[in-house]
Order: sequence, then C-alpha cells, then structure tokens
Amino acid sequence: MLPPSVSRAASFIDGQNLFASARSAFAIRTPSVDVVALSRAVTTALGWRLTEVRFYSGVPTAKDNERLHHAWASQLRGMRAQGVGVTVRPLRRHRKRVRLDDGRTVEGAVLEEKGIDVRIALDVVRAVTEGRCDVILLFSQDQDFAEVAAEVRTISREQRRWVKIASAYPVGDGTVNRRGVDRTDWVPIDRATYEACLLHRR
Repeated sequence: MLPPSVSRAASFIDGQNLFASARSAFAIRTPSVDVVALSRAVTTALGWRLTEVRFYSGVPTAKDNERLHHAWASQLRGMRAQGVGVTVRPLRRHRKRVRLDDGRTVEGAVLEEKGIDVRIALDVVRAVTEGRCDVILLFSQDQDFAEVAAEVRTISREQRRWVKIASAYPVGDGTVNRRGVDRTDWVPIDRATYEACLLHRR
C-alpha cells in the first residue's frame, strides 16, 4: 500500500511521559511546552499535515500540590483554547516501598496516574478505525503502546490503506532511554526543536 500524497497526522501526547523525557534529556523542570507548536514542528519536518492534537495527563489535586494544580489548570485552559482535545485524571497518592542498591528498603508517598494509557490506546484505535488520519504521532516512550502499534497495523491491513504509527520523544545529553515505542517509527526530538516550542519563549 502506498502512502497518500499528503499524510494527515493526529498527535497523541502522553503528557507525563513527554515531560519526564524532556527533564532527563534537557534538564527542563516544568511542563511548559506548547504541545500544538511541538506537534506542528515534528509533523512539518516529516512532511505530514497536522489535523488533530490530543493531550493526556495526570494532574495533582489542589490538596496534594496547590501550586502545581493551579499551574496545570492554567496550561490546560490554554490548550483547550487552541483546540486541543484534553483528557486529565487526578494523580493519586500511594505509599510505595523501594529497595535501594545497598539493600535497604525505604517507603514514601508517590503520586501515580491511572487510566491514561488505556484512554490513549482507545482514542488511537478509534482515530484509525474512523479513518481520521493516516499517521498516528505518539509522544511517548511507554512500551505498553507496542500493543497499540500492532493493532494499528492490523486495522491498516483490514482497511487496505496505508497507516503509520510513530513514537516521538526528546533526546539530549541526559537521555538514558533512547528507544521509542517498539513496532513504531522512532522520531527523536532535539533540544533546539523542543526549546523553540517552550511557552515562556512565545
């Protein structure tokens, strides 16, 4: 199957995963990227036409972290104003035990998100099934999405049309994990591209 003359790309952004990758790669401490600008920069560089941006993230409650909760609320309002489809879940506080390299075990409170990966997977499958795009651009390195990539390929064969799924993620001096999602095309994002899309620069 041949790709269309102009490939329509839908961007699906795993917010916590993207920001963790950017923190590791570029030592960026706040989730302050313009997700529309970043999606457009990647798709334009690859010759795709961006048609849809969807953002997903866990967000701390005001009780757990009032400052960060309000910062997220402001950023999410800005995304919605740009036409981004936004899905959020509250970050839940859990006690977790971790074994250190020296054998000691420590326990502390951590915030975890639940249900985001499942929601992304369902929305990706729906977008492909409905024929809304030719390219799934997934901003994540979460290997759980390898199963979604396999499903996208199955749908492509069943519909007898060309569909691509790509995994985009920041890569810099601090990057430890340089792998994209298995069964996808890997699209590393360099520092210049990422920093050009930071909100405080706009």
